[in-house]
Amino acid sequence: MAESKHFIHEIIDEELKEGGRCYGKTVHTRFPPEPNGYLHIGHAKALEIDFGTAELYNGLCNLRMDDTNPTKEDEEFVDAIKEDIRWLGHDWGDRFFYASDYFDQMYGFAVELIKKGLAYVCELTPEQMKEMRGDTSTPAQSPYRDRPIEESLELFEKMKNGEIEDGKMTLRAKIDLASGNFNMRDPVIYRMNRLPHHRTGNKWCIYPMYDFAHPIEDALEGITHSLCSLEFENHRPLYDWVVNNISVECKPRQIEFARLGITRTVLSKRKLRNLIESGYVTGWDDPRMPTLCGLRRRGYTPEAIREFHRQNGVSKVNSVVEYAFLEYCLREDLNKRANRAMAVLHPVKLIIDNYPDDKTEVFTVENNPEDESAGTREVSFSKNLWIDAEDFMEVPEKKYFRLFPGNEVRLKSAYVIKCTGCDKDENGNVIAVHAEYDTESRGGNTADGRRIKATIHWVDQNTAVDAEIRLYDQLFTIDEPDLADVNYLDYINKDSLITIKDAKVEASLKSAGSDDRYQFLRVGYFCADNKDSSPEHLVFNRAVSLKDSYKPGSN
Repeated sequence: MAESKHFIHEIIDEELKEGGRCYGKTVHTRFPPEPNGYLHIGHAKALEIDFGTAELYNGLCNLRMDDTNPTKEDEEFVDAIKEDIRWLGHDWGDRFFYASDYFDQMYGFAVELIKKGLAYVCELTPEQMKEMRGDTSTPAQSPYRDRPIEESLELFEKMKNGEIEDGKMTLRAKIDLASGNFNMRDPVIYRMNRLPHHRTGNKWCIYPMYDFAHPIEDALEGITHSLCSLEFENHRPLYDWVVNNISVECKPRQIEFARLGITRTVLSKRKLRNLIESGYVTGWDDPRMPTLCGLRRRGYTPEAIREFHRQNGVSKVNSVVEYAFLEYCLREDLNKRANRAMAVLHPVKLIIDNYPDDKTEVFTVENNPEDESAGTREVSFSKNLWIDAEDFMEVPEKKYFRLFPGNEVRLKSAYVIKCTGCDKDENGNVIAVHAEYDTESRGGNTADGRRIKATIHWVDQNTAVDAEIRLYDQLFTIDEPDLADVNYLDYINKDSLITIKDAKVEASLKSAGSDDRYQFLRVGYFCADNKDSSPEHLVFNRAVSLKDSYKPGSN
């Protein structure tokens, strides 16, 4: 995203000009994920905006874990977030922080606000507080709003020391009860919670609310531009109020952008976690999940994800993008970079009757017609091959040009063969196809130039390797399973994973690594599963099908 200019960059350009707010300063952004789950494709948009903006302006971008909530965070998620960001091609250098690093300063700023008469300890319950806030025409004041400063200081100290029971008191900012923006109606900025924190243990039993903590974190880190999603637009006045009323030199600017919506998926962490806990998927890295680790395991590349976000752009208007466009971006990327290979998913024997029993040939084939530097590989050829069951029909349908008795096809990079018949078992199932090869057609070209309408792939039985193939599809059957009034679990795609246990693949795939991407000829794009695949048991995941009717701009 560092190449593109959008409205955020136009704002920054103006601020960097002489006389602007940031004239002479280094652009400094931050990416602040909450470590209570794994990053997904929606987080990647924010990540690309934050890191991409810093890259565009030769600036800095901090990675900060927003761990102000002690009930949810886990170091497992911290490590996963770091791995995902690096995988996408970004680095934060030595600028890695935790929100909890600033708990002492946050407490000090809260005390400062109390002393200025801008915060008070309140004893209303959440229900009472909500009721008293009323609507725009009927604001009500907490009976504790005019509590003496010294009394609020004393009670806040007791809250910190754990001398007050959970839920009995909060610290509220004293702003404007009559504001049409409810975020400004004396919001809670501290609440009590005795649960241990994953980093600070039992040191704290009060924790800052996000709207209070986040602007402080940004200010202390010298952030110039706090870029966040559109739902924080109504929180911006509170963000500005906090940084303008505490003793910090830096005054960051918050700028909001529209979040990413994608059809046929859910992006709520709660819903994603429920999919795991309910057994619909195997974990955060299940290849059907929209998490970055799931997409990586499925076979997505960082380049495809970055291009997806680049083409979608950045705006202030919420929109929903077709999942097919994400697949299109991957297909476009893999067509250039993925080496070709032959794999037979539903194998049936092909016997070339006039080929010598004791003969084996080796054909040199290109790895990628889109990339000469990818080189070549050798594949063996013999009398006994595997072909896909779909490439033979004893009684062909109309416009079927593959193998049937009397028809000729080209074996990819090998010979032209003519089908002579088939063998069946006692149940009438085809167990072997017979053919004869044209001895003068090595490489697939006929001596007399006759037209061959179909080319099929194959694997030599003598060198073929067994493989498990996992065919992944979208997890949901409707476009918008994430809507509030939809029970997304009612629309699970029962065919989102189809496993083929007895596929045959060419011998070169024995060394496939999880970072390698392949186009299985006529089948789709695949990668070796980064968990389950091994040289002793190859497992390949389909990243995306070979073709789709989707065209850019069709959504």
